[in-house]
Amino acid sequence: MRRFILFVPFIALTWSGWVSPALSPPPKSVPTLSAESQELFLPLRPNSVRFAVMGDNGTGHRKQYEVAQQMVGYRQKFPFEFVLMLGDNIYGPDTPLGFHKKFERPYKALLDGGVKFYAALGNHDDPNQCFYKGFNMNGRKYYAYTKGNCRFFALDSNYMDPEQLEWLEKELRNAGSAWKICYFHHPLYSSGRHGSATDLRTLLEPLFLKYGVNVVFSGHEHLYERIKPQKGIYYFTSGAAGHSRRGDIRKTGLTAAGYDQDLSFMLVEITGDELYFLSISRIGKTVDSGVIQRRVTSHVSELSGQLWLAAPIPDLPKRQIRKVEALH
Repeated sequence: MRRFILFVPFIALTWSGWVSPALSPPPKSVPTLSAESQELFLPLRPNSVRFAVMGDNGTGHRKQYEVAQQMVGYRQKFPFEFVLMLGDNIYGPDTPLGFHKKFERPYKALLDGGVKFYAALGNHDDPNQCFYKGFNMNGRKYYAYTKGNCRFFALDSNYMDPEQLEWLEKELRNAGSAWKICYFHHPLYSSGRHGSATDLRTLLEPLFLKYGVNVVFSGHEHLYERIKPQKGIYYFTSGAAGHSRRGDIRKTGLTAAGYDQDLSFMLVEITGDELYFLSISRIGKTVDSGVIQRRVTSHVSELSGQLWLAAPIPDLPKRQIRKVEALH
């Protein structure tokens, strides 16, 4: 029997304004949402798991700082505990100055507020980043941790060797959490210029299906894309927290929703069997949003999740929204 999930768009306050592209000092003229004025339609339920998601952020450019400011502003209303970093965390040399300029400085307010950052490695990252304290990798290129009823698996998609696959299968098999969430740099499904990482998909997707992975986050493509559910798994690409490429989403038939006009990041709340998500642009516009219902089944063939579009996402010019299609 098919099950259907209602996709309900949410609305966030928006604004416009020009900001000088100079790199230093950090931007002061980009407004952020105050706790009083912010319209944030997330449930904010007690004991929920709340986090942000960002990828390809470590440029040190002004727009990275602007995205960071949005994250700080949204946290006033949505007090997320941690951030998933999807790779390309530091572009360029991993020097102390580089870490300061591209991580410690833009996210200082979040770090000072106790927010933890959990990084996965991208193709532009030095593997030695796994020893950097601020990324909470503890010297491991791949690792797992638990938050509430969720088990998170950070993978190294640059080199998926047998040792990592063996580790992942053991971790997935032993995970007793209701939600299993994997994240890594290269997307298994993508409509961006790099395309889908099909070789990686061949290795990972059978494990995801066998052990009931619910959601997968990736970066690499400098855009936001929500993929139509693939065999019951929900795939998101959020690789535009430091770079963006306009017009990069191609027509592949994979896209449920996408945004390639500006930088963006995600906010996620998991409560019980529901996962709520928002994708937010550099200037504070909600470009995609919805809720995913976790389904429990022992038969992979029954995993055929559906999303229905209830109404168009408001407050964005039509040219900035890629077509959102109902699934059949």
